[in-house]
Amino acid sequence: MLPNRIVVRFADGRILKGTTQDFVPAGDVFHVILSEGGSRPIAVSLADLKAVFFVKDLVGHSGYHERKEFNEPVSGRKLRVTFADGEILVGATETHQPGSPGFFLVPADPQSNNDRVYVAMKAIAHLQFL
Repeated sequence: MLPNRIVVRFADGRILKGTTQDFVPAGDVFHVILSEGGSRPIAVSLADLKAVFFVKDLVGHSGYHERKEFNEPVSGRKLRVTFADGEILVGATETHQPGSPGFFLVPADPQSNNDRVYVAMKAIAHLQFL
């Protein structure tokens, strides 16, 4: 299995960038090998998360402003997530279940650096289905 490139955003604002091979939404812990200065995996508790961004590249596109609307047909339910810190994501999900600790979202903008995002429910201030 190839490692996934990820950016881990914690509820307290911390960020880790690296790769993982063992992220499981139903698990308690997964491991990240940091992109800079790390060969030993760091254990990350899902309880501490805001979101895990599965990315195309770890550098990103700092000048790019991700579209927050759908211009193409999508699979799943369309939604807007507003996090407690004010960040907004718009995308589609096929995995949202009431009462679950989180779900995957595919961004509305296909040009986004994010392939998909695991969103922790406890980090959400408002969830709106579109």
